[in-house]
Amino acid sequence: MTHATSQSALVHMPAEWAPHDATWIAWPHNANDWPGKFAAIPLIYSEIVRILAGHERVEILVESAAHQRRVQRILADNGVNMANVRLHAWPTNRVWLRDSGPIFVLDSNGRPAITDWHFNAWAKYPDWRLDDQNPSRVANLLNLTSTQPTVALPNGRRHRLVLEGGSIDVNGQGTLITTEECLLSKVQQRNPGIPREQLEAAFHQHLGIEQVLWLDRGCAGDDTHGHVDDITRFVAPDTILTVVEPDTADDNHAPLAENLRRLRASRTPQGKQWNIVEMPMPRPVVFRGQRLPASYANFYIANGVVLMPTFHDAKDRVALGILAQLFPTREVIGIHCVDFIWGLGALHCMTQQQPAALVP
Repeated sequence: MTHATSQSALVHMPAEWAPHDATWIAWPHNANDWPGKFAAIPLIYSEIVRILAGHERVEILVESAAHQRRVQRILADNGVNMANVRLHAWPTNRVWLRDSGPIFVLDSNGRPAITDWHFNAWAKYPDWRLDDQNPSRVANLLNLTSTQPTVALPNGRRHRLVLEGGSIDVNGQGTLITTEECLLSKVQQRNPGIPREQLEAAFHQHLGIEQVLWLDRGCAGDDTHGHVDDITRFVAPDTILTVVEPDTADDNHAPLAENLRRLRASRTPQGKQWNIVEMPMPRPVVFRGQRLPASYANFYIANGVVLMPTFHDAKDRVALGILAQLFPTREVIGIHCVDFIWGLGALHCMTQQQPAALVP
């Protein structure tokens, strides 16, 4: 547990449960992201949009005007409230807007603004340049202030920081959770040579973060190498949900146990223990010999509803019950993700919330 020490920030990143103006998603179009299972994905998307559009506006990126017409037909056929949906013909590389989309903040006047971090496809894939334009396009459309966070290098040059939304989670009161595997590993070339102190200072300046909780590693099968939204999430300002795996033979057992240990040893800025809620993991989901990052922690909190991935597992019911207790004023809905997770992401990965302004 560490604290940023630079001058007090003028912005803050709201928690996901704070009121939204909209949810941003990108419509699936790259069949290579779900080889052999792509046909089912648009139907899953249409059901997600149907539910979300009953609670808030849904902004959808589509590949072209022709693609837009096809998507409109699919959504209308599924009974989506199209009055609460807007489509934008902006081509993308992939659909994971949690990582490539804007990370919204509220400025000192309570108005939304955008932080435009560099996206380089998790430092793994060569096709990212369309996705890296998503934040600036959203900023232009909404006429919002946008900032590209940078840090100074020893040679005097500025480095534009890489940060994916799935690598962080916040409680809306100045605390952020992330993992060392994702942001500090020398294997992952997101921000090579940038120490944790510089990252913490950037979080403070651009997201209003005062405290960073550093976990160890992410879950087995995670293509992003350590995204926190598959393992540990804030569910209230003082409450953290974290997944655990009691089976000592499972690859997830040791890293998740270490994360739990760190959380139990950490304290709030007021010196109190966090309320920690343990969530089970589903049994391993394997397809074509590859373990996939199936996790109940990849849920999405929207206005009036929480969407949670399910995996045809007896523990689906347990996990849904845990979230129902944590979000008593929201409807908790399970979304079947056995096919979806073959794309190496789930509900939180595909969504990005746009917070509502705190002023009229």
